[in-house]
Amino acid sequence: MNYEPRMMEAEAPLGLSDGTRRRRRWPIVVAIIVVALLALGAVRLMTAKPAADAVDSKAQIPPVTVLVPGQTMVAHAISATGSLAARVDMPVGVVGEGGLVRQVYVQPGTWVRAGQLLASIDRSVQAETAASLAAQIKVAQADANIAQSELDRARALVDRGFISKADLDRKGATRDGALARVKVAQAQLAETQARNGRLDIRAPASGLVLTRSIEPGQVVGAGSGVLFRIAKDGEMELRAALGQSDLARVAVGNSAQVTPVGSTQVFAGHIWQVSPVVDPQTRQGIARIAVSYNPAIKPGGFASANIMSGQAPAPLLPQSAIQSDDKGNFVYIVNARNEVVRVPVTVGQVSDAGASIASGLTGSERVVAQAGAFLNPGQKVTPILQNKRN
Repeated sequence: MNYEPRMMEAEAPLGLSDGTRRRRRWPIVVAIIVVALLALGAVRLMTAKPAADAVDSKAQIPPVTVLVPGQTMVAHAISATGSLAARVDMPVGVVGEGGLVRQVYVQPGTWVRAGQLLASIDRSVQAETAASLAAQIKVAQADANIAQSELDRARALVDRGFISKADLDRKGATRDGALARVKVAQAQLAETQARNGRLDIRAPASGLVLTRSIEPGQVVGAGSGVLFRIAKDGEMELRAALGQSDLARVAVGNSAQVTPVGSTQVFAGHIWQVSPVVDPQTRQGIARIAVSYNPAIKPGGFASANIMSGQAPAPLLPQSAIQSDDKGNFVYIVNARNEVVRVPVTVGQVSDAGASIASGLTGSERVVAQAGAFLNPGQKVTPILQNKRN
């Protein structure tokens, strides 16, 4: 009887019922469950990490398209620069003694024909001299006619004995002298007319007038220099400077493409002359490339040219495969370990078919065809062979 009251007295101060004690146990149970779940997740994460790392490693190796270019017959081109000029540049000056310029008939850019009058010089004095000589011819001809008549009459009388043989000879000599004076007067007139004709400045051949340095009222003479420059038949040329090795690879007849500086037009031409000597200072020679007339081709200007000098086998790549930086042109190839390797190259002829590689590749390499700008040397890649060049 005394035990139960003591127990009740001991528990009474706590004031806790069975339901209250159960509620206080729940947070502890939940905490234990959370800790157990976290431990289980950590175990699973540690178990799955190697597999995930393997998957991520595979995902980081990018696929790239590669091609094996091989060898293709491509036209071998030589690049050169030079000055534009008339193929045959004809200077025109004063042929005769000159004088006062009366009129100029052409301007630069005018097409002229052979013998066409370019300018005329005053000839008033020369015209009077020619008229005087023409009159002298008539006088000499009249004297010759009289001498011939007297000779004819003397021949009729010599048989009758009225005129001696000696008189007949003298009259014959008189007639011959008169005829000679006629010829002298005719020759003097012809000379004067030829001199007068040289006062006209005429085109020596058909072509295009390039320059004019003469005006009406100007006095010109033998020391006046070049008054007109004419490009014969309007033909132009590029005087391309080539190194000694390149000069040895070109020949007369090789085709070329000429592009004047500042123009996008390309003009077809051909080599018509190769310099037989090399400048000992520059080690260069001149290949003269003939091109047809076009207003965009201006003598004295500068132009570039691509000269075709036969065909040779070379790797042919799409332009997307060729990269460039401050060190020059290069391509990326994939080696046997599927690693990216940078290879410097020299680009040859570029056409719609692609760009030929003059040096740096043999054609057996696996060349990255596209997206090379996103790769780095030594990077691992998954090569995908391209069967057909784009």
